[in-house]
Amino acid sequence: MTIEQRKEAIRAIKFTIISISAGLVQISSFTLLNELIKWPYWPCYLISITLSVLWNFTINRRYTFKSANNVPVAMAKVLAFYAVFTPITLFGGNHLVEVMHWNEYLVTALTMVLNFVLEFLFQRYYVFKKSLDTNDLAQPKGD
Repeated sequence: MTIEQRKEAIRAIKFTIISISAGLVQISSFTLLNELIKWPYWPCYLISITLSVLWNFTINRRYTFKSANNVPVAMAKVLAFYAVFTPITLFGGNHLVEVMHWNEYLVTALTMVLNFVLEFLFQRYYVFKKSLDTNDLAQPKGD
């Protein structure tokens, strides 16, 4: 395994671990809204994915992609991704839950897996492609 392959494998592992924590943010907030407030599927999903995305972006930018790029520019790129992803999964998920009577947790889990894969590819090869390993964590440490 080359050094670059090793770096990419570590990057994928970090992204997975951080995404699991973001998934916990999403499913916890979804469950609170769904079970305690008893809102319909779509507001529970919309709020929970928003919280998850903010968590995931912030931590992955710093620790996985080690990017020193412009935060507003990077966030605008991520917002563009979610401007497409969220409506599709929001309306599709709502249809599956409300019309087809799928379990709301199954639908949420399926969208989380889809989001995990697509978001990694989008962030790695578009958002942070030119700024990988540019922040202070990626710089060699002096003695």
